[in-house]
Amino acid sequence: MSWFETFLQEHAMSVVQKKILYSILIFLLLSGIRFLTSRAAKRKITDLAKYHSWRRAITYAYGLLVVVLVGRIWISGIDSIATFLGLASAGLAIAMHDTVSNVTGWFFILWRQPFKLGDRIEIGGVAGDVIDMRLFEFSLIEIGRWVDAEQSTGRIVHVPNGKVLREHLINYETGFAYIWHEIPVLITFESDWQKAKDILTSVVNEKAGNLSGDAEAQIKRAASKYLIFYKKLTPVVYTTVRDCGVLLTMRYIVKPRERRHSEEVVWEAVLREFAKHGDIQLAYPTTRFYRTEETAPGR
Repeated sequence: MSWFETFLQEHAMSVVQKKILYSILIFLLLSGIRFLTSRAAKRKITDLAKYHSWRRAITYAYGLLVVVLVGRIWISGIDSIATFLGLASAGLAIAMHDTVSNVTGWFFILWRQPFKLGDRIEIGGVAGDVIDMRLFEFSLIEIGRWVDAEQSTGRIVHVPNGKVLREHLINYETGFAYIWHEIPVLITFESDWQKAKDILTSVVNEKAGNLSGDAEAQIKRAASKYLIFYKKLTPVVYTTVRDCGVLLTMRYIVKPRERRHSEEVVWEAVLREFAKHGDIQLAYPTTRFYRTEETAPGR
């Protein structure tokens, strides 16, 4: 007979008291293992994102073991862990539909990997960068809203995992890490629009044309998984007529997080070039009044 069993007999502990003691011991033992494992992972892993993923995995494994081992102690008459888990799952599915949906969504995220930590996504009308992934929810640092060019608002949005099963999800970076960006430039009808178009073409190729080579390489790598097809990735300028003038639209590829900076660089170069030419003027909404000659007297 072990010293632990002798201790229990000497103190005449009831069945409930024994179960409580066993539960506490399991909790303390697993907590110690979790602490030591997390400390070891922190020393060995220098990459912050990888350490974050490992810490989450350790936490999930810890929680699962606590539920299974403590459940085995308190639920008598069930010898099979598989039977216990089956009955527990059935009860949870009925009483906790949303919670089960979130856990299912978490498994879907781990299996299909529609996004990972650091990705920029949009789901259910909310866009942001993924900064945390948990059993029941994932967190985004919000972008857009009242902030231009999809820059960060500073707010953290918590999204239930179940939404990945019900809402459409947009990933800015999976497969093809670039997006198309357009800058419209409206000039007056009196301006030399052909010269202006040549200037815009030169500027956008100088400032954004260097990304086309890397984008083409990414498309070739992604073609084995996604049907991504572009005939032309180099910058282009389109011509359209509007009520207030001639609209010249620069279209080019850019990384999602560099939209605002790239637009600033392109616009500053365009303004400097336009300033050198008196026959190119930016247009804006105006109202023109025309007065006919006064009718001669007596007529």
